[in-house]
This record gives sequence, structure tokens and C-alpha cells, in this order.
Amino acid sequence: MCGAFRRALELACCGVRPEKLLSRRAPALQGLGTAEPSWGWWQLCGHLPALGFCSWAGQKSCGSTSSSCPLLGLSRRRMAYAEEDRNSYEVYKETADWLRARTARCPKIAIVCGSGLGDLADMLEHKMVFPYEDIPHFPRSTVSGHAGRLVFGELSGRPCVCMQGRFHFYEGYSISTVTFPIRVFFLLGVEILIVTNAAGGLNPHFQVGDVMLIRDHISMFGMGGQNPLRGPNDERFGVRFPCMSDAYDQDLLSLAMESAQELGFLGFTRDGVYCMMAGPCYETIAECRMLQALGADAVGMSTVPEVIVARHCGLCVLGLSLITNTAVMSYGSQEKASHEDVLRVSACQAKALQKLVVHLISKLGPNSP
Repeated sequence: MCGAFRRALELACCGVRPEKLLSRRAPALQGLGTAEPSWGWWQLCGHLPALGFCSWAGQKSCGSTSSSCPLLGLSRRRMAYAEEDRNSYEVYKETADWLRARTARCPKIAIVCGSGLGDLADMLEHKMVFPYEDIPHFPRSTVSGHAGRLVFGELSGRPCVCMQGRFHFYEGYSISTVTFPIRVFFLLGVEILIVTNAAGGLNPHFQVGDVMLIRDHISMFGMGGQNPLRGPNDERFGVRFPCMSDAYDQDLLSLAMESAQELGFLGFTRDGVYCMMAGPCYETIAECRMLQALGADAVGMSTVPEVIVARHCGLCVLGLSLITNTAVMSYGSQEKASHEDVLRVSACQAKALQKLVVHLISKLGPNSP
């Protein structure tokens, strides 16, 4: 951040250094979904009203809006510019170059681990591990069950990179930040993306512990206008209007089902449609009934943004959902969804999912995809 802007922020806080403001107002920041001192000052400006300050006045919040307070409007425009800069091609390339300089591996497969499924990364051989906080421009995982490490290595002899922990919109990140790693993977030379998640079962034939191969998705989130491709398009990543009717690669789906058969997993392997909701609250009974009527077989709070960006970049995608709970469909039910139950089921069934992924990767030929 430029010195002039930082000094202006200090003046806006009546001379209080921004670091002290962050420390003093940490509980309020936690309520916003983050208390990270690594936030850029432009991000802090946008949250000053929620901390009890007007964005550019060291007073109690005056309730101004950008239309009535030109200084508040300036801070919001600064936020928009910074977000645009953060997601420029040069920023993605800087992160990719930083990683490439520190590992001799050129991964062709990237794996994103969902809640409680991060042990898959421990199966990699010849590992090199990078905590997210050490990687330039990389966000941080804040959810239990997401370790926050990028692991390079080999799985079944194939060079891979594995995310132990993903990012979610409900954590307070922008949708472009949620998908930031995918474009970095593309610049590293990744060709296949395997996304895993923990999901709630909507299909009445699904059982807790089933593994669902994602055949298609419904994005309630995207229907509300939150598409990761929104904004100026960079042709170096992909075309303006990418096709999504082939979002999940049919060859990889067939290979995954074949692997399940060879491992004796067909008894708990399903395929179906995954639906993404924004979270962090679990769905109401009415919402679950609606999603089921729309044709969704499972519901979760992730995966779809990463898939959209991966397909935009031309990556082949395989999606796997571990059914960790069944959606509550009756008002007379005493069942309640909880993150603790999600992690517990993930821990019990993660080994099967790991074996499936390892076996599938071993079946990929040298020229795949």
C-alpha cells in the first residue's frame, strides 16, 4: 500500500495506528468473519463502519453512505481497485512463479480437499509443504477441518499438488479470492482438477458414508449473480462465455466408477447432481424440499466456483462428494445437521475416498487427460 494512503487511514482513525485498531476491535472483526492482521488497509477501510467508525472520520459511525459521504465513496472505490489488482494475471503469475522457484515438480493433477478430507495429502510421496500464509497473495483457511497447507508430491507416480483446506464465500472472502488457487494451478501446468467435499444427502436413496460422483451441478449461488467469471475477461485464462454442459469430465467419471468397482466400493458409490448454497447456515426443511424437487442429490457450500474457473481455464474436472449427513425433510424430525457430525463422518469414511482417488490416478495413462 502506498504511504500516502496509509497515512490518510491513520488520520481517519484520529491518529490511531491501524495495527492498534485491528487489535482493539478484533472481536468485531471476528464477527465479520476475519481477524487477520494481514488484511490490506483498503480492506480495513471498508469495515470501519462495522467497527464503530465512519470510514474516513475518527468519530462514531455517522451512518453515511457512499452517495452522501464522498470520503466513504472513495474508500469503497479504493476497495474495488485493490480487488481488481489482486486478481490480475500478474498477481496469479507472481504466486505461480514463487511456487515454481521452490519446487522442482510440475504437477499435472491438483486435488482440493473438503472438510475433514485433508489426510489425502498425507499419502503423497516426496512431499514439499507450503503453509498458505507463506505463499504470496494466497488466502488462509479459517474453518475447522481445513489445515491450510499446499502439498506438492507424487501420487501413484503422478506429480500432484494438493490443497489441505479450501476457501469459502461464507468466510468473508470474495468469490474471486475463493477461486484464486485454481488459476495458479493452471499457470503451474495442471491439467486435471479433482475436487472433493463433504455434502448433505438430498436423494432419499443416499446413506451417510456414501461417495457421490458429481455428474452435474446447480448453483443457487450463481443464480444470485455470484459467478467467479463476473467482470473483465482475461483471454489468457479462457473465453468470455465458457460452456458448462460438460463441466465434469465424462472419461474421468467412467474411470472413477470403474475404480470403485475394482475396489469393491460399488455398494456405497453413487452419482448425482451437487447443489451449492452460500452457507454458512445449513438449509431449512423448505429449502431442502425445493432443492430435491429441482433435481439435486446432494447439497454443500463449496466446489462449484472452483469448477467453473477450472473449466474456464480448460482443465478436466472430477468431483467427489462424501455424504456426511442426510438432509432433514420432515418438520417432525429431531435430526439436526452440525459441522461436528460432518467431521466425524469424514474421519470414518475418508480412507475409502482416499483409496478411490489413488486408484483412479494410478489408472491415468502417461498422456492423460
